[in-house]
Amino acid sequence: MVETSGVLCPESQGKFEKIALSRRTVTRRVELIDEHIASQINKKAECFQLYSLALDESNDVKDTAQLLIFIRGINDSFEITEEFLSMESLKGTTRGEDLYEKVSAAIETRKLPWSKLANVTTDGSPNLTGKNVGLLKRIQDKVKEENPEQDVIFLHCIIHQESLCKSVLQFSHVTNPVVKLVNFIRARGLQHRQFIAFLEETDADHQDLLYHSRVRWLSLGKVFQRVWDLKEEIGAFLEFVGKSDEFPELSDQNWLCDFAFAVEVFSHLNELNVKLQGKDQFVHDMYKHVTAFKSKLALFSRQVANASFTHFTTLATQKEATQYAKKYSKSLEDLYKEFSRRFSDFENIEKSLQLVSCPFSQNPETVPPEVQLELIDLQSDSTLKEKFSTLKLNDFYASLNEATFPNLRRTAQKMLTLFGSTYLCEQTFSVMNINKDRHRSRLTDQHLGSILRIATTKLTPDLDALAKQGDQQHCSH
Repeated sequence: MVETSGVLCPESQGKFEKIALSRRTVTRRVELIDEHIASQINKKAECFQLYSLALDESNDVKDTAQLLIFIRGINDSFEITEEFLSMESLKGTTRGEDLYEKVSAAIETRKLPWSKLANVTTDGSPNLTGKNVGLLKRIQDKVKEENPEQDVIFLHCIIHQESLCKSVLQFSHVTNPVVKLVNFIRARGLQHRQFIAFLEETDADHQDLLYHSRVRWLSLGKVFQRVWDLKEEIGAFLEFVGKSDEFPELSDQNWLCDFAFAVEVFSHLNELNVKLQGKDQFVHDMYKHVTAFKSKLALFSRQVANASFTHFTTLATQKEATQYAKKYSKSLEDLYKEFSRRFSDFENIEKSLQLVSCPFSQNPETVPPEVQLELIDLQSDSTLKEKFSTLKLNDFYASLNEATFPNLRRTAQKMLTLFGSTYLCEQTFSVMNINKDRHRSRLTDQHLGSILRIATTKLTPDLDALAKQGDQQHCSH
């Protein structure tokens, strides 16, 4: 191209000489962008008053354990930064001490003070949460060394706990046949094509069945709903291929009644799950959805016990629903108890969350002594009450006078910086599996970490400056 340009357009030959064509070009660009974003995060971290960490660990395609660390920090102006901090690779064991060494290295490399660590949120695995030798115990000890008055709030991912609550429901007699049915249709190419064609001929509402994946939070509920919507077409198709005898459940009215109840329960659980997902969520909003769902479960249990299926319209279509009302009410009651049993870590901070999210409705006598007088001053100020109704929560606390409300501001900073879930980690694992698959298994850990940072960041790199920097460093290839 350079030689050709010398003949066709010699005045532009210099531009062709600067075009990056080597196989290392993309790698260098990724490295430059990653370094630039990391420097921005480090600069913001210097101003953090408090920060929290979200941790989760999973294996990549090469069976290397990858620990993802996200940071959420808040500065004196209540600006919240939520970013990918580091990906740490564990080549050997993944014990608590191994994880601690990686987390410690990530924190100290970026010169983050341990004394400002407010919260660590994990998926609750034993190597992370062990009371004596787990990661969290070591972190607590380290923080106490730096600041004896600082208590780290350890939380178990609220989405993970919500998902675990489903285990109390005795739905295996429904789940197993449904999953078997879906696999029967979808696992064989010819049958799958015949089924799709059959749905098209019958003008069904859906064109296919969904696969169930245990690692996807919402998949089982969606599979149940899709199978229920297509149960008539599925029954007709099984008769068409001569396999109806293998799935007698579809003609069992008692089983269909249990299936209808399971569809409704998973539908309600899915609604909660969707509300808990997403970035930049405050913990008090997430926990509010959980407490509301507990109240709904109590209502459902009472209504179903009286054979009232107002919120279970699918179940109401089944004639046998009334005779099983007590059993279904008991299942809902068990689910309510499981929700009450879990989330104890969130219950421990519930009063602080309410204080920060609804300061004007709190009784000053029930809050910690150090904020009682400040809360009275706050509630007596009509201007601040009006501000509270118009501003975002972090903007409201940023507007408070630091000399007048130091303890309230400090409490708000701690509650607003908490991670309620490891959603960001789970989402980033999906990005990791897309980028490091079996066709790109030789991707190095360093470059994989760079890709994950670029894919997840909300910061904007200065691409013009980086392009000039790259041209200066690599003008010849």
